Parts: sequence; C-alpha cells; structure tokens
Amino acid sequence: MMNEVIFFGCLMAFINADGVADVVLSCALVEEGVGLGGVALFTRTPATLVLRDVPVGLDESLDTLTPFVPPLVPDPDLLLFETKVSSSPDIPNAEVLLHADCNEQEVTCEISRYIPRGLQESSDPAYFMVFLSVEGLDFSMSLILQTLSVEKHQPALIQKKLSLPLSSSGTLQTKGIFLVFSNKKSVLAPLRGDILLICGFKQEEVPLGADVGVEWRLQHRGKGHKVLEMKKNLDDTEGTVLHGERKGSSMDAAQLASQGNVSMSLTQLKVADEGTYICTVSVGRFHAQQVIQLHIYQPPQVSLSDEKLKTSQTLSCHSRKYYPLDAQMQWFYLSPSDSKEQMFPDQGSLSSHRQHGDGTYSLSSYLTVSPSVSPGTKVICRVNHPVLDSPVDVIIVVESPQPESYWFVLGFLIITVLFFYQVIK
Repeated sequence: MMNEVIFFGCLMAFINADGVADVVLSCALVEEGVGLGGVALFTRTPATLVLRDVPVGLDESLDTLTPFVPPLVPDPDLLLFETKVSSSPDIPNAEVLLHADCNEQEVTCEISRYIPRGLQESSDPAYFMVFLSVEGLDFSMSLILQTLSVEKHQPALIQKKLSLPLSSSGTLQTKGIFLVFSNKKSVLAPLRGDILLICGFKQEEVPLGADVGVEWRLQHRGKGHKVLEMKKNLDDTEGTVLHGERKGSSMDAAQLASQGNVSMSLTQLKVADEGTYICTVSVGRFHAQQVIQLHIYQPPQVSLSDEKLKTSQTLSCHSRKYYPLDAQMQWFYLSPSDSKEQMFPDQGSLSSHRQHGDGTYSLSSYLTVSPSVSPGTKVICRVNHPVLDSPVDVIIVVESPQPESYWFVLGFLIITVLFFYQVIK
C-alpha cells in the first residue's frame, strides 16, 4: 500500500525564521499477527508521522506554507507520531518530502514496533522502525524512533492501541536515534564494469555503541548469500575485520568511521551479480537496513551473414552476447521507388535463445528474400533491446542478377581460346 504525503494547501509544511519546516506524512502502522492455520498475518492501521524542523532552502516561499496543528481535543484512538529532526540524526535529502505531493510523487511510509536486541517488548522507552521511500526519487531510509518521557504534572492520556502515554497535544513524542539510508534504490551497470552501491548510517551524538557491524547480502531468484562483512570498532583505528565472499568486493573502513559511509564497491561485474542487495548496519543493540536493486546489462552485437544479397537467397541476422534476455528482431525493406520502409509480411524464422557461459544470450533470425523483391531494395534487420536508446539496424542491398548468357559466352570463349592454343602449339 502506497501512502501520499498529506499537505494543507499545496505543502503541509511551516517554515520559521530558522529555515526549518514541519512535514506531515500519512503512514501505516504495520503489525504482525497470526491468522488461520498459524499463517502470519499483517495488519495495517492508519497513522500519521510529523517530522518537525526539517531543514529547507532559503528560496522556499512562505506564503503557501501552513503550520501543522494538532487536534484541538487529544484523541487516544489516533496514532500520531511526532519527532524533531533537529534533535535527531540528520536525514539526508529530507527536503524532497516537502514537494512530493505537489510533484505527484507517492511516499511510502510504514511504521512498525521495534525491539532492540536483548530487550523486552514492554521495555521503557519504546522503539519504532519507520521506513520512508519516495516514488521516482532516490530517497529511501529506515529510521529508528525512541519514545520520550511525558511530563507528569497531570494524568497522561494513553494511546489505546499502543498503551503508551501521549503528550498534552495528543501526540506520541519521539526522537530519532539511528537511521540507515541510500540515495540509489536501483542501479544499472554494464557487464564487466564496476559499480558502487550506496549505503550509509547516522546515529545520535551520543553513540549507541563503539562497535559497528556491516553486512551486505545478495538475494536473487529465491537464493541468498553473504557478499561482504565488516566489523569496526570506532574507538580503535586498527580494529577492523573484513570478510569478503566475492572477489572484487570492498568497503572503506576509514569512511565508515568518519562519515558513516558503508557503500560497497564491486568490480568486474558478472551476470551472477545481478539481484537485490541488502545493506544491514548494526550499532549496539540496534540495526536497520536498506535494499538496493542491481541490474546488469550488455547491448547486442548485430551482424548479417552475407555482404552481398540476391533474390531467392536466405539471409541470416545475428544478435549476439546481450543481456537481459528480452530482444526483438524484425525485417523491413525499402524499395528504390518508396520513401518509407515497410515490414516484410513474412518475418522468416527465429532460432532458440542460446545462453553463453558468461550468462549472455544470442538469437538469430532467418529470411528468404522473395524473387519479387526488386534490385536496389534495401533489406533491413532491426534489433530492439531494453538497454538500447534506439533500435540497431543492419542493412544490405539486393543486387541486380547477372544474365546467365554472359557467363555462358564467357565460358565458351575461354574454352575456345584454350583449344586453339593447344592446336597451334
């Protein structure tokens, strides 16, 4: 289920003198239960997330922006999460949330209960995992929220579903303590090329732990395996353990410690490297992850079997060493008297797809040129493939037939000359 950013007017945001804004997101609280037969069942309850003090650019217009106003009467049935971005780890590119609705971009916002390692579900404070992603933009993050204590000067209002105390305005007040993000949700890379899969993390000023663990896994077609793992002690410049199961995979330990950059480099890409990469970062009791899709490509090499073409001749067109599998081959012709090419009514025959050892494919198409095709006609083999900006054409021209009498006379003359030569000799 996709959820859109809720705006009052065009933008649900308020910019104050400090150049920050409030952003309100329509979300879903996702809870796991047990259905019939013990099957896992997920329920989704409408919820709202208020991000306070999101930094914005100085060129933002103040006229169209209105502040978030909580309900006049606090409602214990509402799920209204509130967090201050200014007191949480920086959210990279958070400003894209301001204009998502006006740009008709959907925002996925899912909230679920989170239990840190070694703690009980009923522990105080409580924790929640927020997943945010913007359609059409490279914005994705997983944010862990921690509930804040509520002032005790009056009986607290209790949120009915979560059994947690609410603020006087009816919001569940939280702070962000840890996030894992990526600015590239899907990447396209050439076969035998190199790629950098972007992943990073941020935590609150007081570190959640001295040890950071990073694991990259690859999932593809129902199978998964570990690609690279790093363990780093932030207090020890030498305390780094790196274990890679794929040759040519690497991370920069120095950037991990200084910038929270846990991006992974892959060199000499193979078809087997394609799939879903999961970047998991663990600090102290907490962990979060991001998912990045890697697509491998290689454009086809297109060629014809012959350099000269006569009517009644079978012509082969070969599309070689391409990836992914989707390729289309078509035959067209352009006669000397026409200005626009036409598709051959009979498209000939296709070979089966042949897969090579490196995972790429080849395909061939065969066309017999009819005697009715006039000399000077251009025969075009056109290949379409998803990675091509435009189709690839290879062209051959039908030649004029040589008169058979010419070859007969020439042969007769040669034989006659040889005969008289032998007689005179």
